[in-house]
Amino acid sequence: MEYLSRCEADTEALGEKLGALLTPGTVVAYQGGLGMGKTAFTRGLARGLGYTGRVTSPTFTIVNEYEGGRLPLFHFDMYRLADADALFDIGWEDYLDRGGVCAVEWSEQVAEAIPPDTVYVSLTRGDADKDRIITVKGVVLL
Repeated sequence: MEYLSRCEADTEALGEKLGALLTPGTVVAYQGGLGMGKTAFTRGLARGLGYTGRVTSPTFTIVNEYEGGRLPLFHFDMYRLADADALFDIGWEDYLDRGGVCAVEWSEQVAEAIPPDTVYVSLTRGDADKDRIITVKGVVLL
């Protein structure tokens, strides 16, 4: 399904809708360039999971963990990883087994490690500067 976001708040609201639907063990794989709103979408995703704290980009830490919602959220940034082997080295399988939601920015960097039942979220620039076209595959948002 394709959605139009006209601002960051719209992007977060769509993420929140998705977060409310997710179940333990779900992987959300993001595709989209720099500045497309992946972290904004994740802020909404965290709210949809019931997390009320601050959500930031894990660019330098590789993974941020958010507990306190109905499910834990593990927010990955794969931009700096060379390949899927590096992901397994940081305990990817352990995160998958912890019963939370794994949100993965730059998922194309580790495509071979992404499970087949993954929810894909693609974010691209729309016509206006702040517009984003957000495509969600693997789940239907009402």
